[in-house]
Amino acid sequence: MSKPVLILGGGPAGLAAAHSLATVGKKSVIVEKEDKLGGAPILSGYAKLVPTGEWAKDAIGGMVKRVEEDSHVSVLTNTTVMEFDGAQGDFHARLSNGDTMDAEAAILCSGFTHFDSVNKPEWGFGTFPDVVTTTQVEQMFSSGKGVRCPSDGRKPQRVAILLCVGSRDRQIGREWCSKICCTVSSNIAMEIREELPDCHVYIYYMDIRTYGLYETKYYWRSQEEFKVKYIKARIAEVTSDGEKLIVKGEDTLVKRPITIPFDMVVHAIGMDPNVDNPDIAGIFGVDLEEHGHIAAANRYGAMGETSRSGVYVAGAATGPETIDDSIAQGHAAAMSVLSGLNEFESKTA
Repeated sequence: MSKPVLILGGGPAGLAAAHSLATVGKKSVIVEKEDKLGGAPILSGYAKLVPTGEWAKDAIGGMVKRVEEDSHVSVLTNTTVMEFDGAQGDFHARLSNGDTMDAEAAILCSGFTHFDSVNKPEWGFGTFPDVVTTTQVEQMFSSGKGVRCPSDGRKPQRVAILLCVGSRDRQIGREWCSKICCTVSSNIAMEIREELPDCHVYIYYMDIRTYGLYETKYYWRSQEEFKVKYIKARIAEVTSDGEKLIVKGEDTLVKRPITIPFDMVVHAIGMDPNVDNPDIAGIFGVDLEEHGHIAAANRYGAMGETSRSGVYVAGAATGPETIDDSIAQGHAAAMSVLSGLNEFESKTA
């Protein structure tokens, strides 16, 4: 069959899927709603990635360049899929740019949406300019300007990083762990200390989940080498005394109230389901899991299968995911597509 594979989303998973298909001569079309490829690492201006330490603009930017230069891959930016009909091997899509296309299969690599901290107003975001998010701190680093207090541009002398903002919080409907925030926060804390050696950095946490090999490289290293301070606490609110931000809460290890002033407070924001998932699920005819991510079918069968034959999913579209695992899932979904098409062709031959 000569029809291409439609890949929805040009982030790490989508780029990996397109590259894998191209290596075996299979054409694909990446449909990306934004004006450029790269997903959150590029669009949100990430700095040094976990765990390699490579700059996002180089690592993910290299993946973008590889795909854009491959004759087997077509890229449509500023475009969405409006309709998707048919069956495996013979799908038909109508696109927002007025085009139509036929496809043998589809891979949904639609990623996630960053949690909006305005949904956690008691922690000061949107009220005090020096309460920022981890994404904003990443942008400070990637811009080359370094970490500065947005209110007046000064170098902070004391920074608090609050974990689980938009994760593991039933009160605001975010029951899931976002998987990577603890490690990213430890990494950011070390970067702040490296740039500003006189700055004291505190991480407030419920539990630390620097899982696997990240424990040594980030959790212990940040404490022992960079002197980052960890406080197991339940945060009540972030206020201001007119000069400093005041983080109020309870130290849950010693069971006593704590109130500490800071120059900057950083929200370690979680990963929400893509806000477009209900529309995507309706258009592609696939199920969502209970929290609103795209539901993956049996993971012990073909990797990335969804509830609809011929439509696959990879990366953070299925739930909070690391960049490395999203890339791996993109490659795996591409192989599942090829395997599924071979099986389909053998049945219809």
